[in-house]
Amino acid sequence: MRERRGPASVHPGAWWLWSLGLGTAATRTTNPLLLALLIAAAGYVVATHRTAAPWSRSYAAFAKLALAVLLIRLVFAVVLGSPIPGTHVIATLPEVPLPHWAQGIRLGGRVTAEAMVFALYDGLKLATLLICVGAANALANPARLLKSLPGALYETGVAVVVALTFAPNLIADVQRLRAARRLRGRPDSGLRGLLQVGLPVLEGALERSVALAASMDARGYGRTADVPAPVRRTTAVLTLGGLLGVCAGTYGLLTAEGGAYGLPVLAVSAAAALAGLRLGGRRSPRTRYRPDPWNARAWLVAGSGTAVAALLSLAAVRDPAALHPGVVPLAAPALPLWPAAAVLLALTPAFVAPKEPS
Repeated sequence: MRERRGPASVHPGAWWLWSLGLGTAATRTTNPLLLALLIAAAGYVVATHRTAAPWSRSYAAFAKLALAVLLIRLVFAVVLGSPIPGTHVIATLPEVPLPHWAQGIRLGGRVTAEAMVFALYDGLKLATLLICVGAANALANPARLLKSLPGALYETGVAVVVALTFAPNLIADVQRLRAARRLRGRPDSGLRGLLQVGLPVLEGALERSVALAASMDARGYGRTADVPAPVRRTTAVLTLGGLLGVCAGTYGLLTAEGGAYGLPVLAVSAAAALAGLRLGGRRSPRTRYRPDPWNARAWLVAGSGTAVAALLSLAAVRDPAALHPGVVPLAAPALPLWPAAAVLLALTPAFVAPKEPS
């Protein structure tokens, strides 16, 4: 299904910046109350602004994946134990003896409430990050996002977009075929139903692949322009050097020792990488039909996610105990007021972004 867009629709890159901001905020805390607020904010925006397009249905799949990750983290804490000491024993499992070279690892043994709460906090952080990424997949049109990429990243962007749209289309095909089999009174579950649904799904995926390859070839995909050798070398130096500098600057920001050089190195390296990408775009000349404008609403959507990430990062530095509640001794987590108010900024797109037509 093709998605129509109005003249005031939000740029797809703004949705990704908003969701990445929420994901960054989720990595700064293990407080379950703040993480629950982030999940609720992302879910509310998705519920009010997603369309009936196939990619919009991927949010439920990401939510199920997040739940599975949380359950797996809890199972690992039960089976493999936890380094967190605890005195509240929930159960005692039979412990499997391991050889001497496996010291520090145990199978079974005591299961304490402190270890389970710690695993819950840790797993909920990763689950929140997955849900935030799922919100971006549900809200941002991948085809429109591809048009907005710089020319140097066009081929990589096509591969990523094809990969991101494969799963939602596959899920839509399975749902359609199962509904058709139910209407005909045929089994749609179990091994027999799976085998009889799998072949049409595979056939449809193959037909889409052939059609996609033909359309990409007709549009000149993979063909490059002739660029002088000095420009190619300058592009490679700026891009690779800038990306390495971004990694070094990010590492500096995340460590206490690199606080002095982290931000300057990150800023200079990001500028060099952007310059390299702009020069690299000369090898992929192409035109854009109806380019998406980056308007005031896009700034508000992207800025709200960035603000949430910045405020929670600041709160993690100023009051780490509130954002990382302890589990020894066991105590109910408290909701810090101004970080919670900062998380509520994530609801900004629900009021400023227009609803996309189905």
